[in-house]
Amino acid sequence: MSGPLSGTRVVDLTSVVMGPYATQILADYGADVVKVESPDGDVMRLAGPMRHPRMGHLFLNTNRNKRSVVIDLKHEEGRAVLLELARNADALVYNIRPQAMARLGLSYEDVCAVNPGIIYVGAFGFSQRGPYAARPAYDHLIQGMSGIPWLVEAAGADQPRYAPVILADRMVGLQLAVAITSALLHRARTGRGQRVDVPMYEGLVSVVLGEHLGGRMFHPPEGPAGYQRSLSRNRRPYRTLDGHVCVMIYTDKHWRRFFEAIGKSEMFESDSRFSTHGERTRCVDEVYGFLAEVIATRSTDEWLELFDLADIPAARMYSMEDILADEHLSAIDFFQCRSHPTEGPITMVAVPTEWSDSPPAPIRHAPGLGDDTVEVLSEAGYTAEDIERLLSQGAIRQSSR
Repeated sequence: MSGPLSGTRVVDLTSVVMGPYATQILADYGADVVKVESPDGDVMRLAGPMRHPRMGHLFLNTNRNKRSVVIDLKHEEGRAVLLELARNADALVYNIRPQAMARLGLSYEDVCAVNPGIIYVGAFGFSQRGPYAARPAYDHLIQGMSGIPWLVEAAGADQPRYAPVILADRMVGLQLAVAITSALLHRARTGRGQRVDVPMYEGLVSVVLGEHLGGRMFHPPEGPAGYQRSLSRNRRPYRTLDGHVCVMIYTDKHWRRFFEAIGKSEMFESDSRFSTHGERTRCVDEVYGFLAEVIATRSTDEWLELFDLADIPAARMYSMEDILADEHLSAIDFFQCRSHPTEGPITMVAVPTEWSDSPPAPIRHAPGLGDDTVEVLSEAGYTAEDIERLLSQGAIRQSSR
């Protein structure tokens, strides 16, 4: 493997999206991520569309660059295999509740007994210090509790709804990846491993309140919670004569240029709603409403040309098909057609960061269930006879293909 984390070994017990997304980032950056699956496999293997059973598109998009090992952790011999893999690992990541890990005999203390320097990372719904500790957590539940649907309705939708992306899992998955690499850096400096908890609820709330704490940040409050600009009912792509355009007319300079471009240069000084940043924020619904009316009078191409000449940030509103056909992404080879060993030609998204010295790169395709069980156990020191015995006992499984 190439990349800045080359030489790092991660035992990954996570499933669904948050954990696998985080560990895929680590794998993209060069870590050897051993994905430990139950005999049934990660449930996201079943999320279609797919060409072959247990190879759903969401699984393919969150598990590349990993190796799959099937271990029955409820089997005593399976637990022993997992601890043996942890012995030489830098990090172990899981996303079931800590109590369940303890019942399996895989608590922090159990794993530390074989590897005192390990980074033991739990990714679950809620901090274990509060009354919600035992609650189940899924993306929709965490979005709802973090105020996303409420904000959508407050911003003008006819009813609350979740963000149409797996927002909580991916946002907190990024925090999870950062936490793991930070703990690894701390260990490199101090020699000490540790336990790290990354809860979804607190993670997404920290993102939402970063802007929407609003006036409630102050004691006593300086106003209600919520960021007015983000909550404006007219903060949206603007309809043109033939489509939609996204534009950010933000600074005084932008507004002066905009009024000059539409032949109303006097409005900046004469209409107090536009003259200062503070007034534009206070009257944000009216300001954005005015923009909506004006932009509806010309075509998308006309507006994009005008905004370009005025040096005002603007872009066409893209569909998913537009993104796939985007000339910029094409020029940097962001979408790469690769041949998967079982799924045939598939589109892979490039690692979205660029490095001058240790560039990461996708090397392995997302694995079939148990593709690498024998390989990984052989590397861990198990003999062919040991592996055959464990297979016959049902403690581990190997892909049949």
